[in-house]
Amino acid sequence: MDWIGKKILVVGLGKSGVAAARLARRLGATVTVCDDKPLAETAFAAEVAGWGVAYVALGEARGVDFDLVIQSPGVPLEAPVFANARVTGELEFAAPVLLGRKIGITGSNGKTTVTALIGHILREAEVPVQVGGNIGIPPAAMVNDSRVGQWNVLELSSFQLETVESFVADIAVVLNITPDHLDRHHTMERYIDAKARLVETQGRSQVAVLNGGNAASAALAGRTRAKVVYFNAPEPGPWVVAERDGVITVDEQMLMPVEAIPLRGRHNVENVMAAAAATWLANVSLDAIEAGIRSFPGVEHRIEPVRTLDGVTYYNDSKATNVDATEKALDAFAGGVWIILGGKDKQSDYRTLAGRLREKAKGVLLIGAAAGVIRGQLAEVEAGLPLRDCGTMAAALAVARAEAASGDTVLLAPACASFDQFQSYEHRGRVFKELVGQLE
Repeated sequence: MDWIGKKILVVGLGKSGVAAARLARRLGATVTVCDDKPLAETAFAAEVAGWGVAYVALGEARGVDFDLVIQSPGVPLEAPVFANARVTGELEFAAPVLLGRKIGITGSNGKTTVTALIGHILREAEVPVQVGGNIGIPPAAMVNDSRVGQWNVLELSSFQLETVESFVADIAVVLNITPDHLDRHHTMERYIDAKARLVETQGRSQVAVLNGGNAASAALAGRTRAKVVYFNAPEPGPWVVAERDGVITVDEQMLMPVEAIPLRGRHNVENVMAAAAATWLANVSLDAIEAGIRSFPGVEHRIEPVRTLDGVTYYNDSKATNVDATEKALDAFAGGVWIILGGKDKQSDYRTLAGRLREKAKGVLLIGAAAGVIRGQLAEVEAGLPLRDCGTMAAALAVARAEAASGDTVLLAPACASFDQFQSYEHRGRVFKELVGQLE
């Protein structure tokens, strides 16, 4: 669409909103921006002020006064500014001018690792690629460097997908769907509906890669016109990528032994299978896929080893922002775990952690706003769990430092969002690593 002279309101001045505003200005639109904070308090205040565009407070903005309202992913669609307005998301706004083919990755857990791994494999295979979306670079900021003949590898959250109408992924990857963000989507059905948009917009010339071992992901086969292929299927069959007897195969050809995967945890075997499926469909050879997997350095804040001190190893899994991710993190360790749980509650059911905590945890160190909720739910179903109220990250690490024995593991895998005490999960992970580095 021709946006020259059109009036566009961008709601939210985080990375995505500012990228959308930049793109809208470049496309010739008259841009107004708004946020729930004064402009001077936003992260991009100096840049936005230099544009000379109008700013309105979120509570005073009326979307109906504009030709288009662009929603940043962090702003719920229930916000009054969107009422009766023509609304689109930053991803949807950028899609028509994002050149090149697209691989879209979504799922409740593993998105960042799989997105980064796909990008790494393609780069190592000397395939033109750029990586972004919910990881690092917003889609609108990728437009300028996009080219025909290039792959755009996009990590896509439910917040980004809920407004999708015309964005189409050439290869869509749905890793898994487990309860998450119910504080935003309110019901599991609405959360699944948001994830499903990634495959629902595909046609017969595209491919949907679904997790055969996750019922909600596999069920999306009935919601797409794309060719469907599976990875991680529990039974033998025509799956593109499978794991049989400790070996990963692609189209029944050997890719690599599971034990050669450099990432820790069973969930990362699934992540590797998903990335192998996507890159195989992007015409990368098996040798190049294997080489890329073997050389992948991992992703920050995902079961990231930080330090070993007096025989105790510290791991940062700050990206474990929901219960399922925390379960997977615990599964990566045999036992002797001092786990730090808590943060901003997302209306999660923490009771499902009780069995694993009984088996694996020597200490459950509770921090943040959700500490009381977690304590109450766990105590309700499992008597005798070693629950400790710590309040802050520093206090939790002080307890772990004093009481953990050689051979134990201290694991930050909070099962919560970070926004009570930290700016983001990245900020939370960095603080954890800094505090661990300061331990004597």
